[in-house]
Amino acid sequence: MTDSFHRYLRAKRTVDDRAIERRLVGDLREALADRAAATDGPLRVLEIGAGIGTMVSRAVKWDLLPPGDVAYTAVDVRRETVESIPEYLREWAGEHPVSVSGTDPLVLDAPDRTLTVEPVVADAVAYADGAASNYDLLVGAALLDLLDLDALETLLGALAESGLFYFPITFDGATRFLPGHPSDRAVERRYHKHMDRKPGGSSRAGGELLARLQQLAAVGVLGVAGSDWVVRPVDGTYPDDEAYFLRYVLDTVETALGELDGEGVPDLDEWLDCRRDQVAAGELVYLTHQLDVLGRVGGH
Repeated sequence: MTDSFHRYLRAKRTVDDRAIERRLVGDLREALADRAAATDGPLRVLEIGAGIGTMVSRAVKWDLLPPGDVAYTAVDVRRETVESIPEYLREWAGEHPVSVSGTDPLVLDAPDRTLTVEPVVADAVAYADGAASNYDLLVGAALLDLLDLDALETLLGALAESGLFYFPITFDGATRFLPGHPSDRAVERRYHKHMDRKPGGSSRAGGELLARLQQLAAVGVLGVAGSDWVVRPVDGTYPDDEAYFLRYVLDTVETALGELDGEGVPDLDEWLDCRRDQVAAGELVYLTHQLDVLGRVGGH
């Protein structure tokens, strides 16, 4: 199970790369550059739900972080996932002009910046609650649909005055598979119901996040944009490992609907067989609606 989940996280990287809204990435890049220029010492980043470290590599590759020293804390609740961060970053660095040394912490040396990455096994909310309020940036990618938004202020409390937060790939209420199938609506409704029944879960986390942020007087939202997943074949072939990504999604749907006792989809087995056959044939298209949210504590 751990190996399949880690392969899913790797396969998801290219899907996320396409989805993340680059205008907000540029806005964040500029805001971090301004903050670094006015800050003594290294820029401090806290990522919650860091997974295997794909956002760390993305931040380096996309020049998201300013030149100089960066202290990057990567928190995830799964020990096996955190322990895989060094392996992933070393593998990624081997294909880029980046060297990696150490283990805990890891030191990534890029041409004009050095990241000291501390992998941490912890619950995101508990870690933020116990952290000093001195982080310059809080990142939570594809995470807030799994966390109770009542903890939002606790998470933001880890930021220093005028610190930035960035929540890309926040699920917001739409799942579609193409071509259409008679059971699609029933599958989607029950899949989202399963999300809503999980402790802290929400199938409309993106919109709910914005509503919560508007209620916080000391928070300014700097930008919001769609970041939809679009996974489709090109000439009958999925790019990279995205066929595996789709198979994992279908397995997740099957497990979720199986946990809704007495509320199953009558033709679920036929729907799953059809969708898996379409993946094998390079025919299935998968769409979800998500939001990227960028903001600042104590400023607009």
